Amino acid sequence: MVATSCFAERLSRHVPLSDAEKTALARLEENPRKIKRGAMIQRVNDTVTELFVLREGRVMSFVILPDGSRQILRVYFPGDFIGSASTIYNRSPESLVALSDAVVCPFDKHALRRLLEEYPRVAALLFLMSNAERVSMTDRLASLGRTSAKARVAAFLLDMFDRLRVTDENITDSFDLRLTQEEIGDSIGLTSVHVNRMIRQMEQEGLISRSNGRITLLDLRRLEDIGHYTNRHKDIDLEWLPVG
Repeated sequence: MVATSCFAERLSRHVPLSDAEKTALARLEENPRKIKRGAMIQRVNDTVTELFVLREGRVMSFVILPDGSRQILRVYFPGDFIGSASTIYNRSPESLVALSDAVVCPFDKHALRRLLEEYPRVAALLFLMSNAERVSMTDRLASLGRTSAKARVAAFLLDMFDRLRVTDENITDSFDLRLTQEEIGDSIGLTSVHVNRMIRQMEQEGLISRSNGRITLLDLRRLEDIGHYTNRHKDIDLEWLPVG
């Protein structure tokens, strides 16, 4: 029986993996660690010895800017590989904190080298997924400098929605946001007051609705137009990869 791996399950959505590849990825998740909401997993400039796969909950990466404000770089969901930015540095370029009660699976950085040596196709997948993440972050960077507050909020909600749908086929038009307005603001360069104003405006315009922390996207096409949004999580071309 092939060991289960939420990381392998996520990668399998893009490319069929061999049993050997699934088992190798599952070894990265052999030592799950429970983390309480708000707990620091890794601090910026810490010596990097571990990388992580997120099995349950949500985690964010962030940096503190010179003026003391926080910039959230990425929100991670189950099945995500956390720490790709740390693979090329001795010290962490970012901090990691649990946004909810979470289960992370830490593994020694050197275990990644062994995985890459024995399963080069998995290495290629990790590289390509990191590239997709970089393109998505580049979109957000362009948005911060060139679009309105309403466009930023719309694009952020759409990105959360599309990323969650990668691993949850039950999501059709609504999802649990599980982020405070301050956290949204720290992701897209707005105050919590401004985020609240934009969300209420989108509700009034019939673009979204809210209920018990759950967001329903009522008009995807209009939201995409407002946010100048491109879904970077679909139409990924991996057919050229060698067969496992």
